[in-house]
Amino acid sequence: MIMMNQRKHLPIFGVGPIYGAAIIFLSVVGIAISEKGYLNSGRVGMLRVPFLILGVLLIVFGILIWLEAVLRSKIDENIKNNHLVTTGIYAKVRNPLYSAFMIVCTGAIFCADNLWLLLLPILYWISMTVLMKATEEKWLKELYGMQYIEYCKKVNRCIPWLTK
Repeated sequence: MIMMNQRKHLPIFGVGPIYGAAIIFLSVVGIAISEKGYLNSGRVGMLRVPFLILGVLLIVFGILIWLEAVLRSKIDENIKNNHLVTTGIYAKVRNPLYSAFMIVCTGAIFCADNLWLLLLPILYWISMTVLMKATEEKWLKELYGMQYIEYCKKVNRCIPWLTK
């Protein structure tokens, strides 16, 4: 964890609630459209069980990431205290809260067993990348400078992975 001596800090909620609400809404609408039979050409048939298993695993994984960021890494407290968190789940992914929502929504889409809906996670990833570059990454570079830039070189923005 790296501490800044400045008083200003990122907003506690940032752009996250907007991103989270948008992808949840799109997922629910996509699944509802699929369930109404409008996208039947995308049904996976024999792959339904593997899709369901993968979907449930993704949902559980996303929930675990969210819990790790909120409870163990105490991100709200660290933002208030102007700490750049680079340990725990933040050593695996720079935006675990957003990633958690993206992974849970992707899991729900897999559970819906429709290949057409798999276009949505690509849209989620692109929108998260654009959103983060335009907002929080700019703010964090201003606040933490080279420390944040070095952190970005080691840790992926959206998809959790082992540290480089």
